[in-house]
Amino acid sequence: MFSEVRLSMVAQAAAMMVASAPAMAVMPFVVQDIRVEGLQRVEPGTVFASLPMRVGDQYTEDKGAAAIRALFSLGLFKDVRLETQGNVLVVWVEERPTVSTVEFVGLKEFDKDVLTKALKEVGIAEGRPFDKALADKAEQELKRQYISRSLYGAEVVTTATPTERNRVKLTFTITEGGPARIRTIQITGNQTFSTSTLRDQFNLDTGGWLSWYTKSDRYSRTKLNADLEALRSFYLSRGFLEFRIDSTQVSMSPDRLEMDIHVNLTEGDRFTVSAVRLEGNYLQREQEFKTLVRISAGQPYNAETVAETSKAFTDYFSRFGYAFARIEVRPEINRANNTVELVLQADPVRRAYVRRIQIAGNERTRDEVIRRELRQFEASWYDGDKIRLSRDRLDRLGFFTEVDVQTQDVPGSADQVDLVFTVKEKPTGNLSLGAGFSSAEKVALSFGISQENAFGSGNFLAVQVNTSRYNRTVVLSTTDPYFTQNGISRSFDLYHRTTRPYLGDLNAYSLVTTGGGMRFGVPVTELDTVFIGGNFEQTTIGNGTNLPVEYKDYVNKFGWTTRALPISMGWARDGRDSALVPTRGVYQRLNAETSLSGDIRYVRANAQFQQYIPLTKKYTLAYNVDLGWGQGLGGRPFPLFKNFYVGGLGSVRAFEQSTLGPASASSGLYLGGPKKVVLNGEFITPFPGAGNDRTLRLFAFTDVGKAFGESEKVDLDQLRASVGVGLSWISPMGPLRFSYGLPIRKQSTDKIQRLQFQIGTSF
Repeated sequence: MFSEVRLSMVAQAAAMMVASAPAMAVMPFVVQDIRVEGLQRVEPGTVFASLPMRVGDQYTEDKGAAAIRALFSLGLFKDVRLETQGNVLVVWVEERPTVSTVEFVGLKEFDKDVLTKALKEVGIAEGRPFDKALADKAEQELKRQYISRSLYGAEVVTTATPTERNRVKLTFTITEGGPARIRTIQITGNQTFSTSTLRDQFNLDTGGWLSWYTKSDRYSRTKLNADLEALRSFYLSRGFLEFRIDSTQVSMSPDRLEMDIHVNLTEGDRFTVSAVRLEGNYLQREQEFKTLVRISAGQPYNAETVAETSKAFTDYFSRFGYAFARIEVRPEINRANNTVELVLQADPVRRAYVRRIQIAGNERTRDEVIRRELRQFEASWYDGDKIRLSRDRLDRLGFFTEVDVQTQDVPGSADQVDLVFTVKEKPTGNLSLGAGFSSAEKVALSFGISQENAFGSGNFLAVQVNTSRYNRTVVLSTTDPYFTQNGISRSFDLYHRTTRPYLGDLNAYSLVTTGGGMRFGVPVTELDTVFIGGNFEQTTIGNGTNLPVEYKDYVNKFGWTTRALPISMGWARDGRDSALVPTRGVYQRLNAETSLSGDIRYVRANAQFQQYIPLTKKYTLAYNVDLGWGQGLGGRPFPLFKNFYVGGLGSVRAFEQSTLGPASASSGLYLGGPKKVVLNGEFITPFPGAGNDRTLRLFAFTDVGKAFGESEKVDLDQLRASVGVGLSWISPMGPLRFSYGLPIRKQSTDKIQRLQFQIGTSF
């Protein structure tokens, strides 16, 4: 439906008549002046620039016809004609109306900005010339957008309403209708596997309790194609080398609200691998390549292990600069006994070096921040290991949710390539909020602001202000990760902390610590960093309504205020594939702090080990070991305010914060201890329907741990344990984790807190 008269075709026909009609023939003459009439919004310079003649040129019929064609090709005019007044050429134009506004009526499924952007890509936008052909194209684009959301019955009606100053108001009236839902999925031809087993390979289904969120029961051709590929992979990874999908029929109900899918397949015979043979040019390193073979003779043919082997081969070739190595897998089938011999034909092609490295997607982060992490350099031989290391180093920065590397050929050069590192930045300015809900409906809140990538420089800057009932903290810290060109980092910290007991009388006592320090991080290898630093600390024990007897004894020996000059040393190795969403790799950390002068003398050590094991492409198993130990020196006790605390988020979930440890004999307040043991395990899976947001994940957890007093032995029988489920997400406000846990090993005096959440924490 359309209210505009079709003028564009008439105008074009008129142009052809003007260009060819002999009745309008004009004798050639020298143009003394050119005038343009009829312009409203188009600049005269646009017309003059399109004319194939200038003042002083000779006018001919061919040039006149060319002028009309050139002006029509601009798409700005619906009528153009030429007149001559003596030696003056007059160009008469009638401008096309421009679009004043674009409105949508009946829009529910999409945000208006999404459709506005889609229409702009086809040429319809405010301020642009109006064209009926483009309006028709816009209708089709809107329908395509709705089909992508399974709304096959959506109807679009376009209305163009003339307004003042030769403009039109475009209104797209949309009747969305309901989504096309899948009624049935039928599979025929399967003999080895049941239909239900095959349907489990599909993301599409006929509906379930979570379909309102995942929309898995909405038909989409793109999703169906992906499911058919998953079905093909399922068979090819189980020996069915000749599996094929014969046909796929999709039928729609008359009201376009229900879909029936029918897949017809042929399984073929199951083949077993008899042998693997290498042929071609392996750079005289055949034995090295044989160690990379993942295919096992005597096992059913598995397309996944074949693909893994091919990738391992190409990756190994890339270590020697062969960026375009080709691996052809040639199956030699023996139908007599249903076996297949796989021949891996290698062609390294040619060695290449990297001409240029380009950075894309970094709107905030400076190029130098990214380039200093790269280990593949320009004008150097292509090295696949260094490229992968560069990608992993960028991922571990924590500034990006995605890091992708593409290799591009250099036109006209057979031995050069360009690398393009494309990053997707995440918000690095974090507003940290936290809360916990106990069975007594008690709520605790905290607050903090940090910027991991200040002004795109890669520097860390944080101002943390914790105003909870238990901890009042003001911390100013900054880190320059490249204080020197060799990657030595430098950090400054200033802090003022007031700590009160988590449970019991809030005014029982307080610990006020003020200090500052500086530390350096020295990279030893690509994965290892050694830290060294020094601090000055002053700690004041504040008397209250119920100061524990342990603190009274400490005050009697060392006074209410103590000062120390602790020196810290540490080592860390980060081999994870990502700092934000790790799926594989190991993280190790060892820290030691000692004070040999001042009012207190002690040594305090902490060790942590994390490992992420990919079970499949979707599922990850992670575990964490966190151990702490402290000891007084020179005959002095270990300072109470240096104790470790266990319990709550970040240690053993389902128990209240800092409650798994020794308590005061006099007040019952929790004091922590100089020794701690914490063990965590998580089974991690993507959240259903999360799409491309890989940071939104579900997890099941098991936690074990406890803090022990100075005179206590670490007794594993005393460890508390819990199990539960949770959700984690790198939200715009920072890392978010929800957990709901149940204690499975506890004592009657333990404080339980089943539901917990926090932004800005990880186990």
